[in-house]
Amino acid sequence: MKIAIIGATGRAGSLILNEALERQVDVTAIVRRPEKLTVDVPYLKKDLFELTTADLKDFDVVIDAFNAPKGKEELHQTSLQHLIDILSGTKTRLLVVGGASSLYIDDDKTKRMIDVSDPKAPYYPTAYNMYRAFLELPRAKNLYWGYLSPAAFFNPDGKRTGEYQLSDDRLKKNSDGKSEISMADYAIAMVDEALHHQYDNQHISVVSL
Repeated sequence: MKIAIIGATGRAGSLILNEALERQVDVTAIVRRPEKLTVDVPYLKKDLFELTTADLKDFDVVIDAFNAPKGKEELHQTSLQHLIDILSGTKTRLLVVGGASSLYIDDDKTKRMIDVSDPKAPYYPTAYNMYRAFLELPRAKNLYWGYLSPAAFFNPDGKRTGEYQLSDDRLKKNSDGKSEISMADYAIAMVDEALHHQYDNQHISVVSL
């Protein structure tokens, strides 16, 4: 299994990269600035928007951990659309580090997190653009994909417990009644899905135990 990680020097991307390396997975980092890598790993120095089908054809899975900079949150939409365009019709699976904004908050699946989010909140531009980007995945033709949403609180400083629970595209809470997952445990879930592809062409979520 050959895996590529886009945005491998970011907060989530670097943890996913380390998790893959710990398991001795054949992994390549796709980065604009390889000097920011803190581990010895093969890399492709290229901007996401310059990637081609040929660049990615030899990978079984491409993990999209791209994070748009503040003020350019619309890049979440254009970047994912670019990856959809170049991977549609190939055997390479696109796995996306998603957001909680696209998760449903009711069992009837009529209302999503984005629908109850405050448009004036600092996080809203990212949440909205990630939600809009996600909507194109199920519509894509001949695309092999997966979208893993974290819980509402995607904790960058949380501990790696080695445990997590998966659910469908509804927001779930843990045994303490909290919707939370550490980025370290999220990384475990992402690498597990990349290796075992249990949820092909599905939107799933992950929360701590």
